[in-house]
Amino acid sequence: MTEQQPSEPTEQRPTDSGTDSGTDSGTAGRAGISGRRAVGILGILVVVLVGVFAWMTLRDNARPVDIEDAKNRISTTVDLEAKGEQGEGEQGPTPSTERVRPAPGIYRFTGEGTESLSTPPLSQSQGPEMPATVEHDGDDCWTFRIDYSTNHWQQWRYCWSGDDLVETGGTTWQRWVIGPTSIANTGVFECTDETVVIPAERGDGASWTGTCVGTNDAAEGEMTSTGPYRFAGETTLAVGDTNLDVLHFVRERTMSGAQTGTERTDVWFDAETGLPVRNERNLEAETDTVIGASTYTEQGWFQLAELGTL
Repeated sequence: MTEQQPSEPTEQRPTDSGTDSGTDSGTAGRAGISGRRAVGILGILVVVLVGVFAWMTLRDNARPVDIEDAKNRISTTVDLEAKGEQGEGEQGPTPSTERVRPAPGIYRFTGEGTESLSTPPLSQSQGPEMPATVEHDGDDCWTFRIDYSTNHWQQWRYCWSGDDLVETGGTTWQRWVIGPTSIANTGVFECTDETVVIPAERGDGASWTGTCVGTNDAAEGEMTSTGPYRFAGETTLAVGDTNLDVLHFVRERTMSGAQTGTERTDVWFDAETGLPVRNERNLEAETDTVIGASTYTEQGWFQLAELGTL
């Protein structure tokens, strides 16, 4: 008989729970990675949403003003009957004082510009279409309004004083759109009798002093703008196919009071009618607000694109 060898006892190994622990660790690790990914994706979404909100809130909402809209706005205020007797684009009737003025109506201007606020950080554009409106005021006065955009227009009032054309005052309206909210600001100013814009006696380099005082909704108190006004000479500007004779003036102003700052404006007036044919401006003004000092800057130009009214 074959002798059987005693079998060796089977080694009882303790159950290794490392496999289960390893599985749990792997699951936890993957969960941690997924969690971090989720947080990362959420962070990206937040950044995107903030960016979209900022774009929706601070984006440029200004648009060019349509010519037809400008016509409709003045259809009940401009003396269209008197204009119609002359035909579109022609000089209106001579006032009783025999002072020449631009014909009332809408003029086609083009240009471009940018206006910005430092606080809050906002910016909006001007142009390229900028309809202008001329309205007669009595026998000796008239107003010129330029629509920079749907968010900004400015109007000047001119009158004959003896043989000089002077600026008597004007109005500025501006709107800033912040998301669903819009903030409008209206400024009104009056100028001294000495604020001449086209003097009868002038020579190259001759200079006068102009002063205007105004208020606006954005600042408490009055703002005074004063400085030299210089005749830079006679020249011509191309308007369509016509070289128009113009008078070039340079205005430099310093602002004090409720707003402080500086302004330089070059203006070319039609030598015959006094219509502003071209305007180049650069201004900076600081205003104290409830959220701190805010600096407003504006740079731009506009020029008559075709002769006559539309």
